[in-house]
Amino acid sequence: MSQAGVSSEKVLLDGEAIQRSLTRIAHEIVEANPDLERVALVGIHTRGVPLAQRLRRLIAELTGRDVRLGSVDITFYRDDVLYTGRTIRAAIEALFDYGRPERVQLACLADRGHRQLPIRPDYIGKNLPTAREERVQVQLVEIDEVDQVLLIPAQEETHG
Repeated sequence: MSQAGVSSEKVLLDGEAIQRSLTRIAHEIVEANPDLERVALVGIHTRGVPLAQRLRRLIAELTGRDVRLGSVDITFYRDDVLYTGRTIRAAIEALFDYGRPERVQLACLADRGHRQLPIRPDYIGKNLPTAREERVQVQLVEIDEVDQVLLIPAQEETHG
């Protein structure tokens, strides 16, 4: 008998681990960008926006300075998955529609590799080695009412 409804997902990062990762990323951003007046955090819709907001708050706590904050919706540029690099490419294209940034740096809460394009994050919360058929799902309190990063196994075939 199958165990319908039983989830085999695994929590890779809990709320505390997410907070630690974001705090470390905020420190790294401050260290790498001494002139915060020239920095803008841009979150990719949907879950990148609250992460950018959290990083902004953490940077303000560390430095007493607010960095600019924005968001980009890449729906009309590409509908693809983050880990291949194609989502980031679409986000950069969207940014260039607004102007030409002097420099683009990428922060990623969970990096699972498997890149199809030569795009790598400058700031990584956690490297998560996964199989291509597995999925990583980020859930945030602001959207999902819980902070966690889950590993969703490949869909198993069910036979009736």
